[in-house]
Amino acid sequence: MRKFKRGIVSGVAVLTFAGLMAACSSDPVDEDTVEEGPDTEETEDDPDDEADDDDNGDDTAETGEAQQGGNLQIAVFRDAVSLDPHGSNDTASTHIRTNIYEKLVNHDENMEIQPELAEDFEQLDEYTWEFTLREDVTFTDGTPFNAESVQATLERVLDEETASPKNFMYEMIDEIEIVDDYTVQIITEFPFAPLAANLAHDGGGMISAQAIEEEANGERNLDLEPVGTGPFMLENWDQGNEVVLTRNEDYWGEPTYLDTATYSVVPEQSTRIGQLETGEAHVIDDIEPINMSQIESLENADVSTVESLRLDYIGMNNEVEPFDDPDVRRAIAMAVDKSTIVQGIYEGYGSEAIGPLNPLVFGYSEGLTPLEYDPEEAQELLDAAGYEDGFDASLLVDESNPLSIQMAEIVQDQLSEFNINISLDQQEWSSLLDNSANGQHDMVVLGWTTVTGDADYGMYSLYHTDEHGASGNRTFYSNSEVDDLLDEARYEEDDDRRVELYAEAQQMIIDDAPKIFTVHDEFRVGISNDVEGFIQLPNGVYDISGAYLTDGDDASY
Repeated sequence: MRKFKRGIVSGVAVLTFAGLMAACSSDPVDEDTVEEGPDTEETEDDPDDEADDDDNGDDTAETGEAQQGGNLQIAVFRDAVSLDPHGSNDTASTHIRTNIYEKLVNHDENMEIQPELAEDFEQLDEYTWEFTLREDVTFTDGTPFNAESVQATLERVLDEETASPKNFMYEMIDEIEIVDDYTVQIITEFPFAPLAANLAHDGGGMISAQAIEEEANGERNLDLEPVGTGPFMLENWDQGNEVVLTRNEDYWGEPTYLDTATYSVVPEQSTRIGQLETGEAHVIDDIEPINMSQIESLENADVSTVESLRLDYIGMNNEVEPFDDPDVRRAIAMAVDKSTIVQGIYEGYGSEAIGPLNPLVFGYSEGLTPLEYDPEEAQELLDAAGYEDGFDASLLVDESNPLSIQMAEIVQDQLSEFNINISLDQQEWSSLLDNSANGQHDMVVLGWTTVTGDADYGMYSLYHTDEHGASGNRTFYSNSEVDDLLDEARYEEDDDRRVELYAEAQQMIIDDAPKIFTVHDEFRVGISNDVEGFIQLPNGVYDISGAYLTDGDDASY
C-alpha cells in the first residue's frame, strides 16, 4: 500500500517519473499543473509555445518589494476556446482554467505529483485509490467541495453525452465510491499506474456538483460560466479580445497578491513585443527564437525559457498512398535533415527529436536507434517502393504559425531533391485540426505536449489504434504489437517493467516511421522586470497564483 501526503518545496523544473510516485509518498514538495503549445485541441500542439524562467522556475526579473493588488497584463497569441475542464484541450484555455479550477492532485515545480484538494491519498490495492479531501474548501458558487463533487466531476467526464476529448484519460475508472463526505475511492477497471498523473491533468479540475446539475437543467453553460475552487474566478470573457480573472476572496489557500489578471489576445508577435517594451503588457507568450535578442535588449524586461515536455512532428497519413507503405515513410524520415530545422529555425533553442517521447517524460529510453539523415538510403527505399520518379503530396500547416510554416518550407525544399513535390496547404487552426482528425490530409505539421509527464499520455493517445483521429492518433498509425505493448504498459505497476515495455514500443514506432520527429522545442516568454512569482512548468501551464507586481510598477494598466 502506498500513501501520499501533502508538502511544500521549491526546485528546478526537471522531470523524472521514478521520483514522481516516490516523491508523493512523503517527500516535501509543492504544486502546479497543465498543458500544451501555442494552442491546440486534444493536446495537439501547434509547433510553437510559451515559457518559464531559468533555473528555478520562478520567472521574472529583478527582485522588488511585493505589491498587494494590481492587474497582471498577459498578452497571448490565442484566445481560450472553453472554460470547461472537460472541454477543449488547448493551451490557451488551460492557462485560464488552471487558475480557476483545482485538482485532487497536482504537479509541483519539479513535475512531481502532490496532493492539492486531497489532503492525502493512498493506493489500497492495484485497482483502488483512496483520497482524503480537504474540509475547508468551497466553490465560487458557495457550495462545499466534498466527495459528492468529486463523484459528479468524474462521472461527467466519463459520460458519453459530455463527449469530452479528455475522456480517454479517465476511461479506466470503473467506479467512484463515496466513503463519507470527505473520503472517496476511485476504483479502476484494470491496474493503471499513471492514474495520479492523469488526475493532475487540467481535465481533472473539480467542478461544483450544483453547477453540473444546473448545466444539465440548461441553467448554466460551463464553457462560459466556470465554477471552481481556485485562487481566481472569472470576471469577464470578451471572446476574441480578453479574459479577465479576479481574486477569489473566499479561497481556502494563500490569497493571491493580484487583484486581477487580464489575458489579452494579441495575435501579432511584433505587437506583443511592443506592448512589453512600453509596459502595456507584463508577460508576452510564444516568442520566436529570432526575436529573443530583441527582448533581451530591453531595459525593462527579459526573456524566460524552460525545457518543455513537447514534441513537434510532421505526421504522415498512414492510410493514404504512398504513406501507407512503411518504406516510403522511412525514406521521407531519412530524407529530412532535422539539424537544419533545429539550427535554422530554432537557433539552438530545443533539441533534435529522434522518437515519440520527450527525454523528460517517464518512459523515454536512451537506447533507441533512430532513423538518421541518409539521403542515399532514402533514395534506395523510394526506388524499391516504385517511387524512383517521386510523387506529389500536400502538407497541412497552421497559417498563423511562422515556425510551422518555416519548418514546412524546409521540408518542402529538402524533399524536392527526391522529386517529391510538396504543396503547402495553409489552413486556419481549427480547420487544420478538424481535417487532420478526419484523415483529410497527406501530411500535417503538429506537436504534442505530454502534460502528465507519463509515457501513457504521450504514446497511447498518438499511436494506439483505438485513438485514431481527434483523440491524438492523427497519422492513423496501426500496429497490433505496439497496441499490445501500450496496453500492457498501462496495466503494469512496476516502473522498471513499464520502461522496458515503452522502450520496445518506441523502437517499433521509430522503425515504422508514422511521422518525422523533428524537435523538442523550449517554451519562451518575455516578462517585465516588475513581475515576480510567475511560473511556467515544462508542461506549458502558467501559474499566477503567487505572482505579484513589485513596487516599481504602478499596476495601473
